Amino acid sequence: MKTDRHSGAEVARQAVDLRLAVVLVLAASLGTAGFLFASMNAQGAVHSTASVSLRSTKLGAILVNSKGHTLYLFAKDTNGRSSCAAACAANWPAAIVGAKPTAGPGVKAALLGTTMRSDGRRQVTYNHHPLYSFVFDKQAGQTNGEGVTAFGARWWGVSAKGAAVKKVSSATTTGTTTTGTTTTTPYGYPP
Repeated sequence: MKTDRHSGAEVARQAVDLRLAVVLVLAASLGTAGFLFASMNAQGAVHSTASVSLRSTKLGAILVNSKGHTLYLFAKDTNGRSSCAAACAANWPAAIVGAKPTAGPGVKAALLGTTMRSDGRRQVTYNHHPLYSFVFDKQAGQTNGEGVTAFGARWWGVSAKGAAVKKVSSATTTGTTTTGTTTTTPYGYPP
């Protein structure tokens, strides 16, 4: 009889331990889910609005994003639609927006708009040109992408009127090398 009472107490203790383990797992799961939800909302907030401004650079006054980085148009884009995806978009990130973009000083609000990308995100346009930044523009005001031929066409800074600023520096012109039938840019991807 003593053994039955002892094993009954042992079973009760194991049941309490099991309930405690379930509660801890649920609490950890809810905490993780809350963290992920907050993280996703924070990431969405980064791209929820876009401000386009005008900045004076070595190319003259051109469009820049909220960080002061040059915004480019891609000569291959047509009818306000982006032709840049996959590897192209990794090097020339689209100016993504979750709401209507805002016009900074010198920018004509009437020329700002958006276009739907193939991945379902909205991209900022200016005068119907989808806008992109360039991964090799590390600091505000840099224009390393100006005149670069990559992914089938040239990339240009954008003026306040919404036109391509076509000032190719000698570094960009001589920066492309051809060996046999392969042409590459100084940035490591094909033109």
